Amino acid sequence: MIRTALTAALILITTPATARFVSPRITVTTQGTGPDVILVPGLTSSPAAFKYVAQDLPGYRYHFIQVKGFAGVPAEANASGPVAAPVAEEIARYITAEHLKAPAIVGHSMGGTIAMMVAARHPGSVGKLMVVDMPPFLGQMFGGPNATSASVKPIADGMMAGWQKSTPEARRAASHERVAQMVNTAAELPQITKSADDSDEATVMHSYGELIVTDLRPELANVSAPSTVLYVTPKGAPLTDAQIDAVYAASYANLKGAKLTRIPDSAHFIMYDARPRFAIELKTFLTAN
Repeated sequence: MIRTALTAALILITTPATARFVSPRITVTTQGTGPDVILVPGLTSSPAAFKYVAQDLPGYRYHFIQVKGFAGVPAEANASGPVAAPVAEEIARYITAEHLKAPAIVGHSMGGTIAMMVAARHPGSVGKLMVVDMPPFLGQMFGGPNATSASVKPIADGMMAGWQKSTPEARRAASHERVAQMVNTAAELPQITKSADDSDEATVMHSYGELIVTDLRPELANVSAPSTVLYVTPKGAPLTDAQIDAVYAASYANLKGAKLTRIPDSAHFIMYDARPRFAIELKTFLTAN
């Protein structure tokens, strides 16, 4: 894309990342100038999950990740097998290919899992880590506090088998019901729902199965970057705020020095439901030494 100096000074344009980086699993667009911040959306989401970030907090060069197979983007290599782990490797490769110097990485939901993987498995590549509403082991939500990857695998397999046996109409209805619980801001619900509807069902299915059995708690000790975790009390969860606090504190015990903050009056999409608070937390995270 060709821009004059005057145009560049007057308007902010989202542009593709440099052509030398091509991936079968992700696409990347960049916006703004300044320190580098990588934004990773969650399951079925597009970069629109972070659409207010550049507006609310200018002065950074944002790298918006799109996981292929979600939100209408063809799945390519994500059409079968694990997604989160290989996508994390592609983001690490992107950091190297683009010569990014210790960028901050922010991940929402499944994007939080991916961000943790990058920070734990490539600690020298990440300057700061923020996880938005994602535990390091989702399987505990299904198998209880003593769950292990092995103990929840039959649960994940059963969910995947049930999904395959259901009708497309039933799967879509279940998806709509699930999405409706994730956001309180009614104006944002149509976009989130459309992203889910447009996602490749097979990619979503095996991504979710992968998330259930992935336990990153032991790997958190490898993270050297300053870290922040934002979370909410899930809508309808039979847990008090204090119990949720205790769950997150225990889950992230290996992430030394992490700042854990529960965001009140918000559902899963904190970036929408608590937009001003999220901007404050993100600014604090990015400017802290």
